[in-house]
Amino acid sequence: MEQPIQVRTGATGTKTGTSSAANLRSLPAGTFTTIEKLDLGGSLQARKLTGDAVQFYWRYSHEGHTFREAIGRYDPSAPPKKREPTSAGYSLAAARERCRLLADQHGRRKATGGLRQIKTEERDEFKARSAVQAERSTRTLQGLLDTYIAHLKALGRRSHVDAAGIFKAHVTGAWPKLAGAPAADLTADDVLDMQRRLIEQGKGRTANKLRSYLHAAYQCAIDVRMSAALPVAFKAYAAHVNPVAQTKRDPKFDRADKRPLSTAELQSYWQIIKKLPDLRGSVLRLHLLTGGQRVHQFVKLRWVDTGADRFTIFDAKGRPGQGPRPHVLPLLRRAVSVIQEFERQGEYVMTTTKGRRPIEATTVTGWAHDAVGDEIVGFQLKRVRSGVETLLAANGISREIRGHLQSHGLTGVQARHYDGHDYMPEKRHALEVLHAAIEPPKCRRVTR
Repeated sequence: MEQPIQVRTGATGTKTGTSSAANLRSLPAGTFTTIEKLDLGGSLQARKLTGDAVQFYWRYSHEGHTFREAIGRYDPSAPPKKREPTSAGYSLAAARERCRLLADQHGRRKATGGLRQIKTEERDEFKARSAVQAERSTRTLQGLLDTYIAHLKALGRRSHVDAAGIFKAHVTGAWPKLAGAPAADLTADDVLDMQRRLIEQGKGRTANKLRSYLHAAYQCAIDVRMSAALPVAFKAYAAHVNPVAQTKRDPKFDRADKRPLSTAELQSYWQIIKKLPDLRGSVLRLHLLTGGQRVHQFVKLRWVDTGADRFTIFDAKGRPGQGPRPHVLPLLRRAVSVIQEFERQGEYVMTTTKGRRPIEATTVTGWAHDAVGDEIVGFQLKRVRSGVETLLAANGISREIRGHLQSHGLTGVQARHYDGHDYMPEKRHALEVLHAAIEPPKCRRVTR
């Protein structure tokens, strides 16, 4: 049978009493009441709070000072003999057991500060863990991807635009939780889920490109510990393993779908743009007459890089860290006359801002599509570039010369270090072959 607590006031103002399973809610409000002394030291106390709430404490002494350690609320619905706390609080038996554990901890560390020192160490550890977690929260996958894009920009790599678009659509937009999580937590399964989603949408090529960009970003974060050429910003992401390296790309999605324009289609295209008025016609004609260069490089042509019989654009698709490579192209007489159609002002040749900025590659693509309309089935401006190479190959121009004309395939030690020839005569001949093929014989003019 439960016995009520018999309370008396001690010299310190603390009330003491005897109990078996007391009705704790009958305690006087606001006063610490000793429930019982403990064998391991100290005592179990209770204090009635606002309303019927009761809080348990362990009261103990250390080096001449008295302390109280809060245990938890009293749960009147808990089984009286239950020694583990419930979700609502403690039974009297559970509070007694908690006091016993605290007394045991205090006793074992009594010589080195006791329970108070233990609590201090726990707080310090919690703060340290919180600081680490807070720091990790700033080392997100999104942050790593942004750092990688900035790195590509600094290198002058045109691929930063493509990478940024793919990351925005297929990482940040599609997987916001992963993007906001620490970069070091990304797993191979996460990468595969990203790829799988794109493949299921019929975007296999994009899936492979996403994998390549992710792999490169993580490799930068790993290599920053070995290469001083990489920005120190990568170091913050604490990446020690490249999760993308544990996945595979699907080679069937890497097959280019250029569908080069046939010679007949190139002839039709030339007739369409040959008399196209204003800036649109001038840009598209110069693009074809100089061999179908990469549009995003072509539109950045500057007046300072334009001469009487040649011009120079810059290819940023070279080896990482090497910067854009000059790509010099000869100008046939017809191309020179086209350049004379541009108004010479400002820095850039092809511009709608009086030379302050070049026109966008997407603008040129739109002009070409609008001009062609339905006259060439499935027309895309990129098919002009592959069509030019196909035409030249069919007319006996070697793979090497085509590579020098269109600035691709120039790899290997020999090409980088030993071959100093500028190939201008060969490139000029290739352009003459191109012009002869696209201009019908009855309309052909001498271009030399």
